[in-house]
Amino acid sequence: MKALIAGLSLLMLGGCASNGQTPWSALMTPGSCAKPSAEQELSLNLADDMANEGKMHASLANLQSLPDSLPQVRQRKAKVYRLLGRSEAQPLYRSLLGTCMAAEGEHGLGQLAATQGDNAQALAHMQRAAQLAPTNEKIRNDLGVVYLNQRRLEEARFEFMTAMELKQSDQLAAVNLVTLLIYQDHWGQAAQLASQVGLSAEQVSEAQARAEKLKAAGTPAAKDQVAAASDAPPVLIK
Repeated sequence: MKALIAGLSLLMLGGCASNGQTPWSALMTPGSCAKPSAEQELSLNLADDMANEGKMHASLANLQSLPDSLPQVRQRKAKVYRLLGRSEAQPLYRSLLGTCMAAEGEHGLGQLAATQGDNAQALAHMQRAAQLAPTNEKIRNDLGVVYLNQRRLEEARFEFMTAMELKQSDQLAAVNLVTLLIYQDHWGQAAQLASQVGLSAEQVSEAQARAEKLKAAGTPAAKDQVAAASDAPPVLIK
């Protein structure tokens, strides 16, 4: 896969834009966070496991036994509330700004904006998240999704390639890059990439369906057309 990525990079290298809503210097100095106790870490891990199993309400119940003063607790609550479609997610994500989890706060706010179809706000938040946590593959993938929704194809390619190189075991960015390639009618490159990273026939079919929706829309893509972060259903940015 490394050789494939290197080869595709020569064909697809594109730039990334930045958003000037907030000075970068301010974003690069996030605050500190208190470290959870060993018992609290166990509860956080249990909540994570339950969320990963789709048991969102049980995950939230476990988090409610922990103090909201911990940003790690607020971040997980925000994620659960977001996946449940609850309005409590937004203020919790905002409460992370200025803490050691500012990147997660910006990412979550970007995901919320994207699901609401507000690609301008989504882009602003995702760009700030990527500036704060440039090696987070989920953030880079989701930034690519927003660029693709806006038809900023070179920027989208760049972010998907970055996400793929950061975590080669995660196929999500590869699925999104196949979507982009099919959208551009680069079927040979799409087939080569799918084969090299081991995408299933179902994944390729989903990518093709999303690419066709992008073509049919003619305007920035709807929120259910491209796969996003791995904690989400494959047709939504979550």
